[in-house]
Amino acid sequence: MTTAIERLARTMAILGGLVLTGLVLLTCVSVLGRGLNSMGHSDWLTALSQSFAEGLIASGVGPVTGDFELVEAGIAFSIFAFLPICQLYAGHATVDVFTSRLSESINGWLIAFWDVVLTLIIWLITWRLCAGLLDKYGNGETTFLLQFPIWWAYAASFVAAFVASVTALYCSVGRVTFAATGRSILPASGADAT
Repeated sequence: MTTAIERLARTMAILGGLVLTGLVLLTCVSVLGRGLNSMGHSDWLTALSQSFAEGLIASGVGPVTGDFELVEAGIAFSIFAFLPICQLYAGHATVDVFTSRLSESINGWLIAFWDVVLTLIIWLITWRLCAGLLDKYGNGETTFLLQFPIWWAYAASFVAAFVASVTALYCSVGRVTFAATGRSILPASGADAT
């Protein structure tokens, strides 16, 4: 079971990374296009070479239409896509100023408790994301510029959130099991792996 969850979490992280890389490239192209368009309209370039400025503007260079709509949808997916791997390897930020002096057993139960709380929150978010998906699918709402259905972004995020929910549930069971028995069914976290 651990291998299947780990593969699923890694696959989602890779997909999230690919989407994030695509968004970075899209943003760079859009910013470059916006800058070249502004340069084509600038007084100094027009004074330097009117024909070059007009040619630059005539080429249609400019920002990517709807770039912010794509970034908004892609970032939401990426966040949910990175949650499973972060959960599986206990990569969430922790503050242990007060708990570092407690026994290993008490710390194990504290980690298990907060893991269960986080799992419940992830399941709540997934449930509400599903409700939003059904609502957006039902009303046919589209984005302003690109006119793609908003439910597409909700669907992609829901799939990633569902994988995060399954992973979180598995991790909660694993951390409660470890707190109760001392036997770990989870892969070693970043701190444990070194």
